[in-house]
Amino acid sequence: MAARQGNSMDGHVYGALGQPGVGFLMAIVIGALAGWLAERFMNSNMGLLGNIVLGIIGGVVGNFLAAQLHIPVFGFWRNLFSATIGAVIIIAVVRAVRGERRY
Repeated sequence: MAARQGNSMDGHVYGALGQPGVGFLMAIVIGALAGWLAERFMNSNMGLLGNIVLGIIGGVVGNFLAAQLHIPVFGFWRNLFSATIGAVIIIAVVRAVRGERRY
């Protein structure tokens, strides 16, 4: 699903994460927070830039999974939650592929 900017035919304004009202700057803020939370939950250490990238990619993964489960994701808190879940999933998958175990 490609991110849309501007007005759509359904009357909503879509931003960077393809969600109503989430712009580019807010996607970075949510991404940084989600990446940091996932880093804490998964006992990882990636730095600020890594957290932002992980959180933004996690937001895409989390929003995709929420759409598949028909769970509406909109607003700051729901986007933060779905991005954090997506980022945790990404960390877990990368660790599984690498064969890493951290406790």
